Amino acid sequence: MNERLQKILAQAGIASRRKAEEMIKQGRVAVDGKVVTEMGIKVDPEHHRITCDSKPLTVKKAKIYILLNKPKGYVSTLRDPQGRPIVTSLLEGFSGLRVFPVGRLDLDTEGALLLTNDGALAQKIQHPSFEVNKTYEAVVAGRPDRGQLARLEKGIEIDGRKTWPARLRVISRHGGSMTIVITIHEGRKRQVRKMFDAIGHQVLNLKRIAYGKLELGDLSSGKYRLLDDADLALIFAGKNTLYKK
Repeated sequence: MNERLQKILAQAGIASRRKAEEMIKQGRVAVDGKVVTEMGIKVDPEHHRITCDSKPLTVKKAKIYILLNKPKGYVSTLRDPQGRPIVTSLLEGFSGLRVFPVGRLDLDTEGALLLTNDGALAQKIQHPSFEVNKTYEAVVAGRPDRGQLARLEKGIEIDGRKTWPARLRVISRHGGSMTIVITIHEGRKRQVRKMFDAIGHQVLNLKRIAYGKLELGDLSSGKYRLLDDADLALIFAGKNTLYKK
């Protein structure tokens, strides 16, 4: 991906961006053997040989981790043939960054969505063997009884395959609906909705509120925050032996 030369120097740890601009003006930087002195030139460090003071530049790809509170109406893809809004359009200040969603949230589902450029971490979060819990707040039609909820807790067949056990907690009852917090570690397409459909109670609203112990908290809809190492550790915290078969 083409970036401004001074930005590439800064990302490589050579100097601050302002100092890098001075180095370019001084003729200390070359691209493919040709000295560059003008500002604004864009190059791709993966396809061009960049040297500084005649020494080859090594650019380390910085790892970025973002927690976004996805609103309804956005698709969790990098592009959409139907022209619907994509989640990366919400990342103000990171418009040119190559990050991708870790898993997906449906168009009509909101809440916590991780985005990163770290493929290894994304694979770890999504693979069932790592048992990363995902917790959702579901508003369902009607009032499922204890027996119906127990079926979900033990595992229920959807799409010809039984789900792993889940944890459920009723947090409120209002009129003709009920709000339930459900924790699973699988990531099948529309899984939570299909689980409640299987017991005859449609999900009216669905929001993911946590990965592991990394909670969405008071992050506003459509907003995001950068994650640090402590945040990432929370994703893998609190494995539940309930899932052992």
